[in-house]
Amino acid sequence: MAQFWKPGTAKPRLLDDEEGGVLFYTAPSSSSSSFGYASLESQRQRLPVFKYRTSILYLVETHSTTIIVGETGSGKTTQIPQYLKEAGWADGGRIIACTQPRRLAVQSVAARLAEEMGVKLGEEVGYTIRFEDVTNSELTRIKFLTDGVLLREMMDDPLLSKYSVIMVDEAHERSLSTDILLGLLKKIQRRRPELRLIIASATIEAKSMAEFFHNRKRRPQLEGEDNRLQTEPAILSVEGRGYNVQIFYIEEPVSDYLQATVSTVMSIHDKEPMGDILVFLTGQDDIDTAVQMITEQAQNSGSKSSFGMIVLPLYSGLTRSDQDLVFSPSPRGKRKVVISTNIAETSLTLEGIVYVVDSGFSKQRFYNPITDIENLVVAPISKASARQRAGRAGRVRPGKCYRLYMEDYFVNEMSSHGIPEMQRSNLVSTVIQLKALGIDNILGFDWPASPSAEAMVRSLEVLYSLGVLDDDAKLTSPVGFQVAELPLDPMVSKMIIASDKLECSEEIITIAAILSVQSIWISVKGQRELDEAKLRFAASEGDHVTFLNVYRGFLQSNKSSKWCHKNFINYHAMKKVMEVREQLRRVAQRLGLALKSCQNDMQVLRKAVTAGFFANACRLEAYSHNGTYKTLRGSQEVYIHPSSVLFRVNPKWVIYHSLVSTDRQYMRNVISIDPSWLREAAPHFYNKQPLNPPTHH
Repeated sequence: MAQFWKPGTAKPRLLDDEEGGVLFYTAPSSSSSSFGYASLESQRQRLPVFKYRTSILYLVETHSTTIIVGETGSGKTTQIPQYLKEAGWADGGRIIACTQPRRLAVQSVAARLAEEMGVKLGEEVGYTIRFEDVTNSELTRIKFLTDGVLLREMMDDPLLSKYSVIMVDEAHERSLSTDILLGLLKKIQRRRPELRLIIASATIEAKSMAEFFHNRKRRPQLEGEDNRLQTEPAILSVEGRGYNVQIFYIEEPVSDYLQATVSTVMSIHDKEPMGDILVFLTGQDDIDTAVQMITEQAQNSGSKSSFGMIVLPLYSGLTRSDQDLVFSPSPRGKRKVVISTNIAETSLTLEGIVYVVDSGFSKQRFYNPITDIENLVVAPISKASARQRAGRAGRVRPGKCYRLYMEDYFVNEMSSHGIPEMQRSNLVSTVIQLKALGIDNILGFDWPASPSAEAMVRSLEVLYSLGVLDDDAKLTSPVGFQVAELPLDPMVSKMIIASDKLECSEEIITIAAILSVQSIWISVKGQRELDEAKLRFAASEGDHVTFLNVYRGFLQSNKSSKWCHKNFINYHAMKKVMEVREQLRRVAQRLGLALKSCQNDMQVLRKAVTAGFFANACRLEAYSHNGTYKTLRGSQEVYIHPSSVLFRVNPKWVIYHSLVSTDRQYMRNVISIDPSWLREAAPHFYNKQPLNPPTHH
């Protein structure tokens, strides 16, 4: 079908281009009808979910829980909250909540909805993610938030009384917070029968979800209660209007999936007609490498491929301006290649994708409660994920999906669904959240998927050793309640609380803020330059003190982006650190902590870190030539990660912030300690272990 348009004007969008989903574009500030044919209103009506509008509103009216199964791109995320508002669910000061498992999705969906409704983001439509609240308590009627943030809201308002409808979106991702949230919402419904729940998802086993929410216990009728309300959940299926997608498998297993990805992208670009490419890889490192490889190969090939390709990364740590690049339409005659984590599998909709390259892997969290090691492991995806990925190619027109695995493997070996995060995670944060919400019988809690008993026991043990739980497994006062108040991993919270007595809270809060961003360093091609830059800030005590030096340098430079660039420091990450730090200071003040600085006394600072992370202590093996450490509590072999300033320095005793597993177990963010501090920090934890004094060389 030939298309003509005047050069220099925005390309008109074909009407059938709007195949559902969240449409992102950088529109001129005038009304969106500058897109030629379709005004926003008619675009809304073209979404598959539109013809179910009445049914959805009827089901929400008559059932306490409605389960909506709709493919990504059916428009459920952006449209259902608007239908609810139009039907009056936000009248009288009530609020409609919509939760998402991922922060990036919360931000982009809220922005899209505000644009559709023609309102300013943060007024009628707002969002809240950890450390960022863009809402207005007077005006906001539709609020997007992460599952985790809604859980925290329950601490102040256990029945979530300001919400009339809560929509739990992307429930099939079965993230840790989603599962806790579902269990708690089920409890809230008993006390607040007027609260409506919508569970929305792409590929959920709707039957098991309905089974979970089906409340068979007859409660006595409350006064003034609507007896027409059905407690049995309703299930509604909304199809996405996808086009046909041809699927290609490889004939021989690939040895290097990054290389295979790059050559697949190059061959699509050389041989296939125009259309954007979406590539699924595992994480930021892989993605950055692939972006670099494709860019270089395109430049070196000198064929037509060098121009016409715009290669963009997509992962949760991206800055706002980089996100916008991904979502804006491809310039005429150019092909966008978006290289993404599984965030583009369900949470975000990209228009214009015609080709999908699926590596068959994603990064997943796996926790071993016996060794107490939680790893982010590159693991094979499930069939459900593979179908989701392929579906991304058939939205604008018929598409193609290239799977970098064999058909036989897909049919016979791939698991049909993923394992819920609840069953493969460290549950320390989960347990403390439930305790803080007054749920004491954690083992008897009604979970959508039961966690393992070992993981439960281990987390109770850690919280007990941190002094957060007492002998009766109740929250201690004040420490337990203070730790629960801080929106951080309990070990980090404990470190902040300990810093109060040690009079180094200003520094520790800075360190906590830096640990909460993905990385403050820019990943560069020449590792040597980055290592040299790190040396300018390196502290012999370790990474935590090095972070402090970076932060001080950033302040001295007047928060200059030029200074960051020169020192290979991620300016956006540092700005985020400043925001998070400000929030943590406010919470600390609310908890009555005196904010003091230890000036340059790095010993008290390391003691504060030890107070939170004593369980992560390791000692260097005697006569070890390759820097082998053993963890004190499981005698695991671990090594200092090459990114640490203590790499190859190998102090005798260290504490790490986290472990990552590749070919071996690596400790990230490491600090050197004196073993006598361990007993001081956690006598009951270390009284059985002989902490031998280090032998002097």
